[in-house]
Amino acid sequence: MAKILIVDDEANVRKLYSEELQNDGYETVLAENISEAIASVQNDDPDLIILDIKLGEESGIDALTKIVEERKDLPVILNSAYSVYKDNFRTWAADAYIVKSIDLDPLKEKIRDLLDARTGARDQEV
Repeated sequence: MAKILIVDDEANVRKLYSEELQNDGYETVLAENISEAIASVQNDDPDLIILDIKLGEESGIDALTKIVEERKDLPVILNSAYSVYKDNFRTWAADAYIVKSIDLDPLKEKIRDLLDARTGARDQEV
């Protein structure tokens, strides 16, 4: 079972995503800020991260930079209500950029794609 780290400062979003993804068979870990996210990357060994860009006073883009330094192989989906950040070159380190919506299907589809690609890459290494 794949483990997904959900990083968002809004408790309702974390809860919704967690419930939806658990219903789809994923294990979820939650973080509401950068320090919790980095600690989770180090301690929980997630298979994928869903990362909000606006984390209260903190920047998810800064978190992305730290996560990539820590684990280059870890897929990250930036998930934001603001599509304007797609043009920020610092977001290009992410594997995907999904604009938040009440329809979670695009997010779930991207999760499946990235996890399948990651599993395929690991299988080829063996």
